[in-house]
Parts: sequence; structure tokens; C-alpha cells
Amino acid sequence: MIIKKYYLLLILLLLNSNISYARDGIVNYIFDNNKELLGINKGVSVYIDKTRELTINEIVDKPFLLDNDSNLNYGITDYKVWIKFQIKNQTKDEDLFLMASQPSIDKISLYTRDDTSGEWKSRDLGEYKPYEDRFRESPNFIFPVTIPYDTSRDFYISIQSKDQLQTSFYVGNELTISRWESNRSFLIGIYIGMILIMALYHIFIYFTVKNVSYIYYILFILCVGLVQINFHGFAFKYLWPDSPFLALNSTFLVPMLSGLSTAFFIKSFLHTRSFTPKLDKGINIYIFLCIGATILGMSGFNVIGVKILQLIALAGAIYAMYIAFVIMRMNYKPAKFFLIAFALFFVCIIIFVLTNFTIIIPYSVYSPYILMLGSIIQIVLLSFALADEINTYRKEKEDSQAQALETLKENERIIKEQNVFLEKEVNARTIDLVKSNDNLEKSLRDLKLAQTQLIETEKLASLGMLTAGIAHEINNPINFVTASVTPLRRDLDQVFQALGELERIGLSPSPFFDKKDEIEKIKEDLEIEYVKEEIQSLLMGIEEGANRTAGIVKSLRIFSRVDEDDLKLADINLGMQSTLVILDSSLKDTINLKTNYGKLPLVECYAGKLNQVFLNLLTNASYALKKKFGNKPGAELEVSTYQEEDFVYITIKDNGDGIDESIRNKIFDPFFTTKDVGEGTGLGLSIVHQTVLKHQGEITLNSTLGEGSEFIVKIPIKQSDI
Repeated sequence: MIIKKYYLLLILLLLNSNISYARDGIVNYIFDNNKELLGINKGVSVYIDKTRELTINEIVDKPFLLDNDSNLNYGITDYKVWIKFQIKNQTKDEDLFLMASQPSIDKISLYTRDDTSGEWKSRDLGEYKPYEDRFRESPNFIFPVTIPYDTSRDFYISIQSKDQLQTSFYVGNELTISRWESNRSFLIGIYIGMILIMALYHIFIYFTVKNVSYIYYILFILCVGLVQINFHGFAFKYLWPDSPFLALNSTFLVPMLSGLSTAFFIKSFLHTRSFTPKLDKGINIYIFLCIGATILGMSGFNVIGVKILQLIALAGAIYAMYIAFVIMRMNYKPAKFFLIAFALFFVCIIIFVLTNFTIIIPYSVYSPYILMLGSIIQIVLLSFALADEINTYRKEKEDSQAQALETLKENERIIKEQNVFLEKEVNARTIDLVKSNDNLEKSLRDLKLAQTQLIETEKLASLGMLTAGIAHEINNPINFVTASVTPLRRDLDQVFQALGELERIGLSPSPFFDKKDEIEKIKEDLEIEYVKEEIQSLLMGIEEGANRTAGIVKSLRIFSRVDEDDLKLADINLGMQSTLVILDSSLKDTINLKTNYGKLPLVECYAGKLNQVFLNLLTNASYALKKKFGNKPGAELEVSTYQEEDFVYITIKDNGDGIDESIRNKIFDPFFTTKDVGEGTGLGLSIVHQTVLKHQGEITLNSTLGEGSEFIVKIPIKQSDI
């Protein structure tokens, strides 16, 4: 045992002249140069607490193992790692600092024994606490310690982290710690500056070329930079100092963002959907795996989540290089730059891993910066790849423009030849068009003349029907007057005869009573009382006939309105009544007419034209009823008027056969008619439609086949200026 003890001491002395073997198996580090940091990165005693519940009083009695690795690396573990060592101060500086150079530690506690009471005191730091709770403004964890001159002090440190548990410890004074932090911040500042410059530079390029690959590349640059500054603790310091949640979970979130931005950049830059559709699906799987591993890690499975995320990142990097290699073989030149960039960064990752495990390459204070250097090289090479892609597009565009120019020249030659031919054809066609225009103008004149004649024919037909109705209406009272003239003349002759007899009797010398008897006898013979009553009756009949004739004439005058070409205020109800009076002879015999006139204001309209609308609609309704019922009873015609808001409505409803749905959209077309040949021109409803539109109104039809039809005319009370 003694030989082994001295053999171990000899090894420690050979490894580090500032290390000595102290009592109780604790390695004693000697701080004797206050101008440099003392590195505590090998020869420490380590104990792995798998329960994560041992206290400092329990841990001091545990058997610690000596760790001689130049870098304290315990991998990804869920256990609590205890480290103990001893520091002897050989300088005049008593106020020193102990620094753990690993920013991504969940919790780190430093235990020292109180010289007076002998009790253990602890100081706790870690990402579980806000950044402002640190003893010193630094991304690393720095503890102030006091070690008097030529005195040794024992230190116990417990570390817990769901990330790679790898760190080194350093001891120094205010000057050396500040200088170390300053140098480190300077390097990180240069790196951040380069990242931001590259991002801004490519933002300007994007606004110039409008290539979406630059957007994904900018996100890729920022996420790669975020990974490095988060690894070195500056993300917690500057981005989320008050959020321990983000600090603890940045182990999952930041790599996920980096992985997603890389995946989308690869899809856009290498055009994987076009070049390698099957491999493109693998990138989609990678994206879902990244998100799944992050969710798993943040759900409480920390160690498993970190390990899976790192395996996915490793597999994703290899897969990306394989895709670039495949696409490069398709003669897509930018893929070559992409492959070199990722390969070099992959080499930097390998060097970083080998350094961490002190395999081939020894660990140094510059080892953590290998990935920063690799990411910068990768970003620069990918910039070259994007530039080469732009050059490729530019060359293709120039070739396309040259080809288009040749095509334009050829087209210009063809166009010139065609223009000569076309000019001849145009001249010939122009002569034909002039002839056709002359023929069309003649046809148009003939058509207008025919239309005018047809409209006149429709008016004459309406006038003929109107004349027949008026003749029938006037003939009845005239016949009554004529029939009363003969009996009235006879009665007047008897009256005149009686007057003559009365004159004779009055001038005779006969006694009074004889004259009286004779007068009574004459009155009895001539039936004077009867004649008197008959004359009264005949006069009343003549008076009634004259009044009816006057009413018909008045209705005719209202219907025919000589001022129809001017807008006037008119009574719609009065116009409808005059139209019904004119059509009375064709309606009253077999058709049951119902009228329902609402209280209407005077309407600004062309009264004569509206009366023509009423006449045409009533005539069509009468025709439909007579066609269905003939002389049989049952025919009904209902006329209504009413007002709603600023409009007047006129409805004409019959219970005829109705109109089939297949022809309803044609009834207002000129020359369309359902009447038999010789019974209509097909212009009645067309004139109705044009007249209603002239009044800025509407006409609608409600009809059920076999049950009847209803026309609704909507007219504004006041015509608006158009």
C-alpha cells in the first residue's frame, strides 16, 4: 500500500508540479502564482451519487476515486457528481475566486468548512436561479473563496446537469479572473459580430435577389450563432437573464431551432423536393424527430431527451452530407460547397469530441472554441455556395435572355413578312367590310322600319280593341236614348193635344162647371197622369244614358292623356279605373272583377304610357281567362294597388292557365307570344317591360301552371335624376 501511495504521488508530481498528495486522499493544489490561473482539471477525487440525495456530512465519509483526466468529463448523466480537492495558497492574495468553466450546469454547490464552528457552509449557483443571483457578472460559475497565506482549505463541489457534464475548475485572484473573462468575452464578441455581419449582409442580398433560400440561410446563421453563445453561457446572460425556465430548457430548445433551421435551409438550397423526393421525406422525418425529442426532454425525461437529440443531430449531419453528395453527382455545383462546409464542420465536431475525451488531442482552454471556429468556416463556405447558386441562376438567365433575343429576332423577321401579307389581306377585307357595312346599314334601316310598323300594328290592334270596346259602351246608352225618343214624342203630342183642347174649352162661353167636366173628360181620354209619369221616366233614362256617355268620354280622355311625353303627377288609381271602364264590355259578362285600391299619393310618371301598361296586362289576363273558361262561370280577375316606402305597387292577378316555367324568361322578348296565329303580335309585354324600365321600375311574374298568373309592377313615387 505504501509503495502504491508513493507511486501515485510520483505520477501526480510528474503530471503537474502544482499538485501534491495531501492527507485523507485529497489532492492538494498549490496556488503560488498570482499572475496566472491555477487549473484544476486533473487529479481530483470524484464520487458518483446515484441517489442524488446524499448530504455533505454523508459524502465526506464516502470513498472517492482519483480522476487523472485532463478534462473532467462525466458524459450525459442523471446522477450527482461530487468532486473534492484541496487548495494551498502560497501568495499574499487571500481573496480568491474558484471558477467552473461550464455555463450549462443546472446546479452547482460549493462546500467549505467554517474555521470556527467546523460546520460545512454551502453556496449554490446554476441555471435554476436567475442570472442576477450570481456572485460575479460572468457566464461561468464563479465562487469567492478566502484562503489565508500558506494555508490549505478543503473544497467539496456537487454538480448536477442534464447536459454534457463536463467542466474544468480554475483558481485565481481578481486580476487573473477578470483577464480570463475579458479574453473570453472578446473572442465571443468577435464571433457574435461575425454572425450578425453575415446575417445583415445576407439580408441585403435577399432584398436584391429575392431568393427565399437566403431567408432560410439567415435563420440558419442566427440559430447556429445562438447554439454557440448558449453553449458559452452568453444567451442566459443577455437574452433571458430573468428566466431560469428558458436557461434550463435551452439544452433542448436551442438545438431544436438549429436543427429545424438547418433542415429547412437544406430543403430550400439543395431543392431536395425536386432533385431527391425520397430523401426529402427523410428530412421531414428528421424535423418531427427533433420536435419529438425536445418535447420528451422538456416533459421530464431530461437525460433521454438530450441523448436522443444528440443522436438525431449526429445522424442528421451525416444524412445532410449524403444528400449533398447525391445532388452533387447530379451536376448541381452549389451542392459541392455545401458538402465541403458540412464536412469541415463535422471534422470540427469530431476534434471537439476527441479533445473532450483527451483522445489523441489534449484538452486546453481553447478547446471549447473549436465549434465556434467550425461554425464560422461553415457559414462562410455556405455563403460561397449561395453566391455560386446566384451565379448559376445569372448564367442561366443570360443564356435564356440570349435565346429569347434570338427568338425575338426570328419573330421580328417573320412578323415583317407577315405584315406585307396582312396588309394585302386587310385591304381586301376592308373592301369586303365596307360592302358588308353598307348591307348591314340597309338591313338595320329595314329592321327599324319593320319594328316601327310592328309597333304601329300593335298600337292599331290595341286601338281597334279599344274602339270596339268604346263603341260597345257608348252604343248602349245611345240606344237607350234613341229608344226613348219615339214614346217621348208621342207623349209630347198628347200633351200638346191636351193643351189645344184646354185652350178651346177655356175660350168657349160654356158655364164653369161644364168646362170643368169637359176638362176632366179630356184628361181621362188622353191619360194625362200616365203620360206625365211616362215622360218623367223617359227623361230620367235619357239623362242616365247621357251621363254614362259623358263618363265613358271622360275615362277615354284620362286614358289617352295627351301629355304622355312629359313627367306629371298622376293618380294611379284613377288611371286604372279609366282603363277598366274602357274594357268593361269585355270583362263584365263572364269575368268576376275584384278591385282593391289602396290609398296612394300622386306619382311622378308618364300617365298615358302607364295606362297602356294597364291595358296590355288586363287584355292578356282577359284573353287567358276566356281561353280557359270561355262563357262558363269561374273566371276571376283581381286588381290591387298599394304603397310600400317610396314605391307604388300594381298587381293584376288572374286564375287562368298560368305560364309554363320554361318560357317565363321569354315573355318580355319582342315578338314572343303564346297566342294563336293572328291573335297577337308579341309586342304587348315587350312594350310593358320597356315602359316600366323607363319609369325606373320593375315588373315581376308569379305564375303556377294551371292556377293562374300575377304580374306585379313596382314604380317609384318620384323619379330620380339619372
